[in-house]
Amino acid sequence: MIETRPAAECELDIVALGEVMLRLDPGESRVRTARRFEAWEGGGEYNVARGMRKVFGLRAGVVTALADNEVGRLVENLIMQGGVDTSLIRWEKYDGIGRTVRNGLNFTERGFGVRGALGVSDRANTAISQLAPGAVDWDDLFGRRGVRWLHTGGIFAGLSESAALVAEEAMSAAQRHGTVVSFDLNYRPSLWAGIGGSDYARDVNTRLASHVDVMIGNEEDFTASLGFDVEHVDEHLRTLPIDSFAAMVSTVAEKMPWLSAVATTLRTVHSASDNDWQAIAWSPETGVLTSTARDHLAILDRVGGGDGFASGLVYGLLSGEDLQECLELGAAHGALAMTTPGDTSMVTREEVRSLASGGSARVRR
Repeated sequence: MIETRPAAECELDIVALGEVMLRLDPGESRVRTARRFEAWEGGGEYNVARGMRKVFGLRAGVVTALADNEVGRLVENLIMQGGVDTSLIRWEKYDGIGRTVRNGLNFTERGFGVRGALGVSDRANTAISQLAPGAVDWDDLFGRRGVRWLHTGGIFAGLSESAALVAEEAMSAAQRHGTVVSFDLNYRPSLWAGIGGSDYARDVNTRLASHVDVMIGNEEDFTASLGFDVEHVDEHLRTLPIDSFAAMVSTVAEKMPWLSAVATTLRTVHSASDNDWQAIAWSPETGVLTSTARDHLAILDRVGGGDGFASGLVYGLLSGEDLQECLELGAAHGALAMTTPGDTSMVTREEVRSLASGGSARVRR
């Protein structure tokens, strides 16, 4: 369905462009009362590359920037443990107190029952937000070295004006060299609030969308980031929420005919620990497809579920699977990723394929 460069002529199967933060997790406690935190690495774009390497066994790298201090080196060490190539990390000189450059922190509560998950980011003036166009030789990366897939998204693009310009530069270079580009809109109101809100987000993401092959998001992403609204849906389609989502995906495809695929997750939150979970995808060849519905899915840590979906979907596309199978792999991986703590997945490719093909949670001995 989507033509990708042969693996033999590329050093990497996927490269992610985005910020990698240090996640500080109070476990079953709350940030405001915690006495200890567990440290993880995480970032909307990076999580996809890590899943591709650690779960699906493909070659992955990340383009990011870190302040060269002990926190930055901790993040690097965690990235290494995930098997992701760190050679593309840019190191910025630390000034001693973080006045000019620093590393991002993300305090995240998992939530439970009626108490929703909560994220508190501390990421202003981070090294990656200050990355400027021309700092990375994209033609060398995508041309001489070779990359089959580039993944980036709205979280990175929303960090700063220069980040959006770097994203556009990278996406344009990737397409010149035949590298497929996926973009997860990943709208975060808090990220855009201080720089123009949803209006500015729409301007930035609409401009970047012209360089995208595979668009990923959810209902809020498409409305807030691109300006598409479910209000266009005919009344007779409102009998089931999934119909509205399907119409939304179709509208995105109509407005952006250059896209090779559009995919979205569907989540109904009954409580922080109980979500309905499903996904939809579209391509010109297949039209709208839906994944297996998992009603009342038990959630341990919802953060990273959407990134798990994206990595499963992209893995399937890189493997030459049909879109229905790619969709099932993405939905299954996202569901499994939410059964373990931290932003990143702890499951295996075999577990993902088993669940995608109808496997259960019965004990394996």
